Amino acid sequence: MPHILYIDDDDGIRRLVSRALARKGFEVSLAASGAEGVAMTQEGGYDLIAVDHYMPGQDGLSTLEALRALPDCPPIVYVTGSEESRIAVAALKSGADDYVVKSVGEDFFDLLANSFEQVLDRAELRRERQRAEEELRASNLRLEALLKEVNHRVANNLQMVMSFIALQAKTLGDSAARETLEKTQARIATIAQVNRRLYTTDDVEYVAMDDYLAGLAADLAASWSNGDAHRMIEVSADPVRLCTDKAVALGMITNEWVSNACKYAYGEEHGGVIRVALRSGGKDLLELAVEDDGVGLPANGAIKGTGLGTRLIDALGRTHRAEVHYGPVPATGAGTRAMISLPLRAGDLA
Repeated sequence: MPHILYIDDDDGIRRLVSRALARKGFEVSLAASGAEGVAMTQEGGYDLIAVDHYMPGQDGLSTLEALRALPDCPPIVYVTGSEESRIAVAALKSGADDYVVKSVGEDFFDLLANSFEQVLDRAELRRERQRAEEELRASNLRLEALLKEVNHRVANNLQMVMSFIALQAKTLGDSAARETLEKTQARIATIAQVNRRLYTTDDVEYVAMDDYLAGLAADLAASWSNGDAHRMIEVSADPVRLCTDKAVALGMITNEWVSNACKYAYGEEHGGVIRVALRSGGKDLLELAVEDDGVGLPANGAIKGTGLGTRLIDALGRTHRAEVHYGPVPATGAGTRAMISLPLRAGDLA
C-alpha cells in the first residue's frame, strides 16, 4: 500500500483527503504546515508527498524547494486552489512531478488519486531504468576488465613466441633461414604492439593510428639501423582511431614496406629516410603510403625479396577490399612509393 504524506493547513480538507484516499487504497499521513511536512519527510517512509500551495508562513513553493533539497526526496504532487497556470508552471519548474487543481467534491479526490498512481508508476519506471543502467554499467566494467585481461595474456603469449623464435634463430647457421625467422618475429611484434595498446588504454575496440605507427616506426628504425647505416623513419599520420582488425592489417603492411625499404632502398652501408604517411579521406577511405629516396623499383617493376611479404600484403588487401599501388615517388620521379587505399565501413572509425 503506497504511503502518502499530505501537507495542507486546512484541517477539514486534510481529514476529507485522508478518508477519501484510504478508500482508494492509500495509507495517508497528514502535516498541518510546510515546516512540519519537511520534518516528517526527513524521518522517511513516504512513497509520495502532496503539497498544498496556499499555506501561511511557508507556502507550497517554499515547502517544495525545501523538500527537493532533501536527499532521496520522494516524488511530489502540487495541489493548488488557483487555476492560474503560472503557479502550476512554477511548481513543475521547481521539481514537482505533477499538479492537481483543488476543488470541492469527489472529482477532486478522483483526480488526486489518479495523479498519485501515475506519478508512482513513473517513479517506479525511473527506478527500474536506473537499476538496469547500473547493472549494465557494472556488466560493461566486468567485460572491459575481462577483455583487457585477455589482451594482456595474448600479448604475453606473443612475446613468449617471439622469444622462442629469437632463440631458434640464433642456433641456425643458414643466414637465409635466420632472416626468415627474424622477419617472422617482426611480424608477430607488429601484432603484439596492437594488443599492448589495447590493454594499456581505456579503449579496447579502437587503436590510435598516429601513436601506433610512431611506435612501430621507432621499433623498425632501431631494428634496421647499424653503425654504418642509420635508418630514419618519419611518420606523418592523421589522428585516426581505427578498429582493431584494420589497424593490425595496416601495421603488418607498414612493417613489410618499411622493412623492404630498409633492406633494399639504400643498401647495407648507406643510411636513408623512409616516410610513412596515413591520410584520412573522411569516413569512407584511408590511404597509407611508404616512400623512400633509394634505388627505386627494378625495370620490370618486381618487388625485391622472397615474395612472401608481397603475398601477405596482397592477401590483406583482398581481405579488406583495398587497392595496392607501387611506383616512383611522385614529387621526384625517383625512389619507391608503395600505397594502399583502404575502404572503410560503418564502425571502422571511432
